[in-house]
Amino acid sequence: MKFCLFVLSFLLLISCKKTTTVTPETTVLLKQYEAFPKSQVDTVASILQKFYGVKTVISHKQKLYPEAFINIKSPRYRADSIIKFQQKEISSNIDYVLGLTSKDISVTKKDVSGNIKKPEYKYKDWGIMGLAYCPGKSCVVSTFRIKSTNKTVYFNRLKKVTVHEFGHNLGLPHCPNKKCVMTDAVESVKTIDNAELKLCTDCARKINFH
Repeated sequence: MKFCLFVLSFLLLISCKKTTTVTPETTVLLKQYEAFPKSQVDTVASILQKFYGVKTVISHKQKLYPEAFINIKSPRYRADSIIKFQQKEISSNIDYVLGLTSKDISVTKKDVSGNIKKPEYKYKDWGIMGLAYCPGKSCVVSTFRIKSTNKTVYFNRLKKVTVHEFGHNLGLPHCPNKKCVMTDAVESVKTIDNAELKLCTDCARKINFH
Protein backbone atom coordinates (compact mmCIF):
# COMPACT_ATOMS: atom_id res chain seq x y z
CA MET A 1 0.00 0.00 0.00
CA LYS A 2 1.42 3.35 -0.99
CA PHE A 3 1.47 6.30 1.33
CA CYS A 4 1.66 10.04 1.03
CA LEU A 5 3.43 12.13 3.62
CA PHE A 6 4.25 15.59 4.85
CA VAL A 7 7.92 16.53 4.97
CA LEU A 8 8.36 20.13 6.17
CA SER A 9 5.44 20.81 4.01
CA PHE A 10 2.70 19.00 2.23
CA LEU A 11 5.28 16.63 0.95
CA LEU A 12 6.66 14.31 -1.61
CA LEU A 13 4.15 13.39 -4.32
CA ILE A 14 3.27 9.72 -4.47
CA SER A 15 0.52 8.82 -6.89
CA CYS A 16 -2.76 7.59 -5.42
CA LYS A 17 -4.52 5.33 -7.88
CA LYS A 18 -7.87 4.81 -6.18
CA THR A 19 -10.23 7.19 -4.45
CA THR A 20 -13.19 6.59 -2.17
CA THR A 21 -16.04 8.65 -0.78
CA VAL A 22 -17.38 9.10 2.73
CA THR A 23 -20.90 9.35 4.15
CA PRO A 24 -22.35 10.84 7.35
CA GLU A 25 -21.99 7.34 8.82
CA THR A 26 -18.25 7.12 8.14
CA THR A 27 -16.50 7.00 11.51
CA VAL A 28 -12.98 8.26 12.21
CA LEU A 29 -11.23 7.28 15.43
CA LEU A 30 -8.98 10.03 16.78
CA LYS A 31 -6.13 8.50 18.78
CA GLN A 32 -4.56 11.05 21.11
CA TYR A 33 -1.01 10.15 22.06
CA GLU A 34 0.79 11.21 25.23
CA ALA A 35 -0.37 14.61 26.47
CA PHE A 36 -1.94 15.90 23.26
CA PRO A 37 -4.07 18.94 24.29
CA LYS A 38 -7.82 18.38 24.40
CA SER A 39 -8.53 21.72 22.72
CA GLN A 40 -6.50 20.59 19.72
CA VAL A 41 -8.21 17.20 19.61
CA ASP A 42 -11.53 19.06 19.55
CA THR A 43 -10.24 21.24 16.70
CA VAL A 44 -9.33 18.18 14.65
CA ALA A 45 -12.67 16.51 15.37
CA SER A 46 -14.54 19.65 14.40
CA ILE A 47 -12.72 20.21 11.09
CA LEU A 48 -13.16 16.58 10.02
CA GLN A 49 -16.87 16.76 10.79
CA LYS A 50 -17.38 20.09 9.04
CA PHE A 51 -15.09 19.50 6.07
CA TYR A 52 -15.79 15.86 5.20
CA GLY A 53 -19.07 15.33 7.01
CA VAL A 54 -17.84 12.29 8.93
CA LYS A 55 -18.40 11.18 12.51
CA THR A 56 -15.50 11.22 14.95
CA VAL A 57 -14.79 9.18 18.07
CA ILE A 58 -12.04 10.23 20.46
CA SER A 59 -9.96 7.55 22.17
CA HIS A 60 -8.44 7.67 25.62
CA LYS A 61 -4.92 9.05 25.75
CA GLN A 62 -2.19 6.48 25.30
CA LYS A 63 1.56 6.30 24.84
CA LEU A 64 3.07 6.18 21.38
CA TYR A 65 4.13 2.72 20.25
CA PRO A 66 7.58 2.06 21.76
CA GLU A 67 8.42 -0.07 18.72
CA ALA A 68 8.23 3.09 16.59
CA PHE A 69 10.84 4.99 18.62
CA ILE A 70 14.21 5.76 17.05
CA ASN A 71 17.15 8.02 17.87
CA ILE A 72 19.22 8.53 14.73
CA LYS A 73 19.39 12.32 14.46
CA SER A 74 17.23 13.04 17.49
CA PRO A 75 14.53 11.23 19.51
CA ARG A 76 11.66 10.59 17.12
CA TYR A 77 8.93 8.12 16.24
CA ARG A 78 8.68 6.49 12.83
CA ALA A 79 5.46 7.63 11.23
CA ASP A 80 5.31 4.63 8.90
CA SER A 81 5.33 2.34 11.94
CA ILE A 82 2.64 4.39 13.69
CA ILE A 83 0.14 4.20 10.83
CA LYS A 84 0.88 0.50 10.40
CA PHE A 85 0.15 -0.26 14.07
CA GLN A 86 -2.93 1.98 14.05
CA GLN A 87 -4.46 0.25 11.06
CA LYS A 88 -4.32 -3.10 12.86
CA GLU A 89 -6.54 -1.65 15.59
CA ILE A 90 -9.44 -0.76 13.29
CA SER A 91 -12.61 -2.55 14.38
CA SER A 92 -15.95 -3.22 12.72
CA ASN A 93 -17.43 0.08 13.90
CA ILE A 94 -14.42 2.22 12.91
CA ASP A 95 -13.67 3.12 9.29
CA TYR A 96 -10.52 5.22 9.68
CA VAL A 97 -8.02 6.06 12.39
CA LEU A 98 -6.12 9.34 12.71
CA GLY A 99 -3.34 9.63 15.28
CA LEU A 100 -2.47 12.93 16.98
CA THR A 101 0.87 13.63 18.60
CA SER A 102 3.06 16.55 19.62
CA LYS A 103 6.16 14.35 19.33
CA ASP A 104 8.52 14.58 16.37
CA ILE A 105 7.85 11.94 13.71
CA SER A 106 9.91 10.90 10.73
CA VAL A 107 10.18 8.68 7.68
CA THR A 108 12.78 7.77 5.08
CA LYS A 109 12.31 10.05 2.10
CA LYS A 110 12.75 8.26 -1.22
CA ASP A 111 12.87 9.28 -4.88
CA VAL A 112 10.54 8.05 -7.61
CA SER A 113 12.73 4.95 -8.09
CA GLY A 114 12.37 3.95 -4.44
CA ASN A 115 15.92 4.84 -3.45
CA ILE A 116 16.79 7.03 -0.48
CA LYS A 117 17.14 10.61 -1.68
CA LYS A 118 20.57 12.18 -1.66
CA PRO A 119 22.26 13.14 0.55
CA GLU A 120 21.35 9.94 2.35
CA TYR A 121 22.32 11.20 5.81
CA LYS A 122 19.73 13.95 5.43
CA TYR A 123 16.81 11.91 4.12
CA LYS A 124 17.26 8.52 5.83
CA ASP A 125 15.43 9.87 8.86
CA TRP A 126 13.46 12.91 7.68
CA GLY A 127 11.24 14.84 10.07
CA ILE A 128 7.66 15.25 8.87
CA MET A 129 4.33 16.68 9.96
CA GLY A 130 2.13 13.81 8.90
CA LEU A 131 1.86 10.53 7.06
CA ALA A 132 -1.08 8.74 5.46
CA TYR A 133 -1.75 5.62 3.47
CA CYS A 134 -2.96 6.68 0.04
CA PRO A 135 -5.50 5.26 -0.17
CA GLY A 136 -5.92 3.57 3.18
CA LYS A 137 -7.45 3.65 6.61
CA SER A 138 -4.74 5.17 8.79
CA CYS A 139 -2.87 8.46 9.10
CA VAL A 140 -0.98 10.44 11.73
CA VAL A 141 -0.53 14.17 12.32
CA SER A 142 2.26 15.70 14.40
CA THR A 143 2.23 19.29 15.64
CA PHE A 144 5.98 19.30 16.31
CA ARG A 145 6.80 21.06 13.02
CA ILE A 146 3.84 23.38 12.64
CA LYS A 147 4.44 25.46 15.76
CA SER A 148 3.84 29.20 15.68
CA THR A 149 3.61 31.94 18.29
CA ASN A 150 0.52 33.10 16.43
CA LYS A 151 -2.37 30.88 17.59
CA THR A 152 -4.43 31.58 14.49
CA VAL A 153 -1.59 30.51 12.22
CA TYR A 154 -0.97 27.41 14.34
CA PHE A 155 -4.57 26.21 14.39
CA ASN A 156 -4.98 26.90 10.65
CA ARG A 157 -1.93 24.73 10.01
CA LEU A 158 -3.34 21.98 12.21
CA LYS A 159 -6.63 22.05 10.31
CA LYS A 160 -4.95 22.01 6.90
CA VAL A 161 -2.57 19.17 7.77
CA THR A 162 -5.50 17.15 9.13
CA VAL A 163 -7.66 17.73 6.05
CA HIS A 164 -4.70 17.00 3.77
CA GLU A 165 -3.73 13.73 5.44
CA PHE A 166 -7.29 12.43 5.57
CA GLY A 167 -7.61 13.41 1.91
CA HIS A 168 -4.73 11.04 1.18
CA ASN A 169 -6.59 8.26 3.00
CA LEU A 170 -9.44 8.87 0.58
CA GLY A 171 -7.00 8.45 -2.30
CA LEU A 172 -6.28 12.06 -3.22
CA PRO A 173 -2.72 12.67 -4.48
CA HIS A 174 -0.85 15.94 -4.23
CA CYS A 175 -2.42 18.65 -6.34
CA PRO A 176 -0.60 21.07 -8.69
CA ASN A 177 -3.01 23.83 -7.65
CA LYS A 178 -1.07 25.76 -4.97
CA LYS A 179 -4.28 27.04 -3.41
CA CYS A 180 -5.72 23.55 -2.94
CA VAL A 181 -5.34 22.01 0.50
CA MET A 182 -3.89 18.92 -1.23
CA THR A 183 -0.96 20.84 -2.74
CA ASP A 184 2.64 19.69 -2.33
CA ALA A 185 4.54 22.30 -0.36
CA VAL A 186 7.95 21.17 -1.66
CA GLU A 187 9.51 21.30 1.81
CA SER A 188 8.33 24.80 2.68
CA VAL A 189 5.99 25.33 5.60
CA LYS A 190 4.92 28.64 4.06
CA THR A 191 3.06 26.71 1.38
CA ILE A 192 0.72 25.45 4.09
CA ASP A 193 -0.04 29.02 5.10
CA ASN A 194 -0.62 30.09 1.49
CA ALA A 195 -2.94 27.20 0.63
CA GLU A 196 -6.66 27.54 1.30
CA LEU A 197 -8.62 25.25 3.58
CA LYS A 198 -10.57 23.75 0.72
CA LEU A 199 -10.29 21.31 -2.16
CA CYS A 200 -9.94 22.59 -5.70
CA THR A 201 -12.62 21.59 -8.20
CA ASP A 202 -10.59 18.69 -9.60
CA CYS A 203 -9.82 17.16 -6.20
CA ALA A 204 -13.40 17.60 -5.00
CA ARG A 205 -14.71 15.86 -8.11
CA LYS A 206 -12.46 12.83 -7.56
CA ILE A 207 -14.15 12.00 -4.25
CA ASN A 208 -17.63 13.27 -5.18
CA PHE A 209 -17.18 16.09 -2.68
CA HIS A 210 -19.80 18.84 -2.57
